[in-house]
Amino acid sequence: MELISKPHRYLLFLRFILVNMVATALVAAAYIQGWMDGIFVPITMEISLGIFAVFLFGLCTCGARVWRTSVELNDIRGGAPRDGTRAAKYLNTVYGGGPESRSLGASALRLKLSNGVAVVRQVANGLVFLGLIGTVIGFIIALSGVDPKAATEVDSVANMVATLISGMSVALYTTLVGAVLYVWLTINHRILTSGSVNLIGAIIELGEARERA
Repeated sequence: MELISKPHRYLLFLRFILVNMVATALVAAAYIQGWMDGIFVPITMEISLGIFAVFLFGLCTCGARVWRTSVELNDIRGGAPRDGTRAAKYLNTVYGGGPESRSLGASALRLKLSNGVAVVRQVANGLVFLGLIGTVIGFIIALSGVDPKAATEVDSVANMVATLISGMSVALYTTLVGAVLYVWLTINHRILTSGSVNLIGAIIELGEARERA
């Protein structure tokens, strides 16, 4: 109810939802148009499901961290970070300390938030490598059906061409799946990155304001 009544307080998370709704709609439209039919065949589908599972893990991780960041930004704007949040831990660490203590605390805070963002980035990069693995598997399948000795036999040539096309289909579709999901997750990573940068600035600013008070 709070998310609906005060949407301006959750702009970061709402941006995350909007981006993924649009991306899901585009994928659904591509499926309806039949552009994804080549994915739902043996081998290609298995590899694509594996890539999608990794993507889903990265997306859920990113979504959880975007939500947490959005909630903490709301608390900071309200001037009262809840106990256990990163803002509260930072304020407790630097309270009563000098400029050097606040500087060290700010550096530690940046490092912690950066590590959280880096996990999503690493998963996104992994999608590209998984797509390339599918490409290699596809080429192996394509070349496994090539027999130079049987190149002069009409029946054998037909089988070789069929195997070659099947292998190339696996290579191209798995590469496409990896690339599209990489772009999708990277966009979400950018949302999380911008939110983390805003959170760091807000926490440090709140800490400085309390020291001056």
